[in-house]
Amino acid sequence: MFGWLKKWTAPSTEKRSSGSGFTSEIISARQSYILGRQGLAEITSTAQSCVSLWEGAFAMADVEGADLDRRILAMAARNLALRGEALFWISDGGLIPAADWDLSTINGKPKAYRVSISEAGGGRSMTLLAAEVLHFRIGVDSAEPWRGSAPLRRASLSAGLLHAVEGALAEAYEMMPLGSSIVPMPEISETDSGALGRSFRGQRGRVLLRESVNVSAAGGPAPNADWRPADLTPNLQQSMALETFEAARAGVMTAFGVLPCLFDAAGQGPAIRECQRHLAAWTLQPIASLMAEECEDKLGVETTIDILRPIQAFDAGGRARAISTMVAALAQAKTAGLAPGDLAAAMALVNLGPGSDGGG
Repeated sequence: MFGWLKKWTAPSTEKRSSGSGFTSEIISARQSYILGRQGLAEITSTAQSCVSLWEGAFAMADVEGADLDRRILAMAARNLALRGEALFWISDGGLIPAADWDLSTINGKPKAYRVSISEAGGGRSMTLLAAEVLHFRIGVDSAEPWRGSAPLRRASLSAGLLHAVEGALAEAYEMMPLGSSIVPMPEISETDSGALGRSFRGQRGRVLLRESVNVSAAGGPAPNADWRPADLTPNLQQSMALETFEAARAGVMTAFGVLPCLFDAAGQGPAIRECQRHLAAWTLQPIASLMAEECEDKLGVETTIDILRPIQAFDAGGRARAISTMVAALAQAKTAGLAPGDLAAAMALVNLGPGSDGGG
């Protein structure tokens, strides 16, 4: 009798679909399409190759102080390359990556975060203080010092050009009559023309048949030159598509700190090594220093992240010659009886000694 009242007062169970369902897949596909049309060029092999270089270099980095494993470093590098920032929750079980977040600031400095943590079958959200997260970011603007920007965002024009050129070339090779030709034929029956046309199938490209070239209007029959086949393949060389693609590709690689000659088919060993040193010294190592400072502020331990030594991003021959020269100079100074103070003053002139980058 009172079943309806019990049903009305009982709390209803809310049912939700899994995060890996059909709707989620459609939204993810739509998101990828929108990101591509915005000129991010993340789906191109050029951008992914540069991202892989960042990811591999950080995965090999030497870390002292903070508890950063190689998985976390590789994940942070990939997020920094594609998003410009990466956030990790400092939990009792280690660092947990955040899928998305928003924050509140005071004087331009983050104070609290609302973080979304990904889980299989769904996610969860929580509110954390700034001291409870590691927030790595690059390309910071003074207008938004709490937000990072990805290299492709900062070079959106080159990224858009690369996306447009690759998209146009993909559509051209899909739709254009590549390898097709028109073969003029004499006056024959439609049945014979169809049989002859089918005989060309399986060859390289389609062959279109003209029914007749026996034209008596406009001054007489067609000239003999009209009997030669005409190629229908578009001339892409005049469109400068290859040159435009190479220029856009080089611009995107430069935005990631990768010299274009690193992917040059004719690149030699010395040039490749210089490209690796340039990437490590001028792009990745400064980012690693910023990440080390963030770890020192949040974890309270002195942290160093070294990328140059693990990937051998230095001139080994030059260092060997420098060490040999320094040892010979120290031996000569000892033989000459040079005082330690005079030797230190001489080393300071060439930026060697305590407090310098070359020693100490």
